[in-house]
Amino acid sequence: MTRKEFMELTGENLLLLDGATGSWLRKMGMPVGVCAEQWNLDHPEVITKLQEAYAEAGSQVVYAPTFSANRISLSRFGYQDRVEELNTRLVELSRRAVRGKALVAGDLTTTGKAMGPAGEVTYEELFDVYREQAEALANAGADLLVAETLLSVEEATAALDGAQAVCDLPVMCSLTLEADGSALYGGNAVEMMVTLQHMGASAAGLNCSVGPDQLEAVVASMKEAAQIPVLVKPNAGLPVIDAQGAAHYSMGPEAFARSMKKLVERGAGIVGGCCGTEPEHIRRLAEVLGRF
Repeated sequence: MTRKEFMELTGENLLLLDGATGSWLRKMGMPVGVCAEQWNLDHPEVITKLQEAYAEAGSQVVYAPTFSANRISLSRFGYQDRVEELNTRLVELSRRAVRGKALVAGDLTTTGKAMGPAGEVTYEELFDVYREQAEALANAGADLLVAETLLSVEEATAALDGAQAVCDLPVMCSLTLEADGSALYGGNAVEMMVTLQHMGASAAGLNCSVGPDQLEAVVASMKEAAQIPVLVKPNAGLPVIDAQGAAHYSMGPEAFARSMKKLVERGAGIVGGCCGTEPEHIRRLAEVLGRF
């Protein structure tokens, strides 16, 4: 997909994304502390079933489960030399799962390491890490790229620069933001929007964070500054952690869809769900938005 084609796809139209992957994998038995990318390859029926369900629920874009398939994150498991292999196989798995019913986005995320003079990595190091993964995703046949759950505006610029250095695919960027619009490691919603659209992002916004019921003011502030679509992919409310350490999210499909519709009215143009959302959340959101 070209950037022009992405602009034509979004334009005056809403774009519906998928919901959560990680919280679903945990629910389906993925242990804590394993490499999720390898686990998906070892249990392809789990991710395939989920992605098929999202496509059937109305998702126009499904994220490949390549979330942490970057050199830094993979090094925790001794897999740092498998970036190309893992990204390639997971994109191929996702394309087979959706069977042409949805676009497949190659997914990049934070390395978890702070950048800057007091941080653990430099901009140059992050740029190279994201460049390597973006190239693998593009070569694997991803339709577009998304850099999500980023922790600072600076981290987002490294991801966007790295992706644009190796391909011409549309790149969506989303940070995890507090309810007041501030990023965890620096910057805020408006700064992010102004910076990333100037750098050539095809869409920008937020994911994860809090529930949609707390984000109306943040979305409105992003829309006011935006010249590109505003992406909003929040959690299903705030989690409650049980005695076994499992997270349970407060918003069911109906409440989530109602709150998301309000964010669309405030200016969100690309919408989906993050932690705690499942195919039924996306199906109900599609219905509320008039897709069914």
